[in-house]
Amino acid sequence: MISVGDIAPNFSLLNTNKELVDLNSLKGQNVLILFFPLAFTGVCTEELCSIRDNISFYNDTDATVLGVSVDSCFTLEQFKTQQNINFDLLSDFNKEASRAYEAIFDVFPFGEMKGVSKRSAFVVDKEGIIKYAEVLESPGDLPNFEAINKVLLGL
Repeated sequence: MISVGDIAPNFSLLNTNKELVDLNSLKGQNVLILFFPLAFTGVCTEELCSIRDNISFYNDTDATVLGVSVDSCFTLEQFKTQQNINFDLLSDFNKEASRAYEAIFDVFPFGEMKGVSKRSAFVVDKEGIIKYAEVLESPGDLPNFEAINKVLLGL
């Protein structure tokens, strides 16, 4: 299990512009990584739009926000455009990052889909160390943004 104090596993994933985003290249910045199950679903839309609407807080805490799901970069591009998301959405289509962060359902609770990201939140500090880790078992639950924001304010 990924825990506070661990070195954040690196990943290189495509964003909606089909550019690789490498976590290690973001050292020197705080990073909020939000794994989410699926684009265009109710709770995921609520979560990401809440971040969108509060992006100034994350900018003020020198935090880069990354939304990660197993959706394709093409699906995420449509979702980002439709919802006016103002931060990177990354495609973990091959499920490597979700597995590295132990944030993946073997079988998604709503049917027989396999390999869907669990809703999760990780704060990575400027040195690449995990400062907050939350992996949720229910896709209907939201991360504890009050706790996340408190950690970011302390960095």
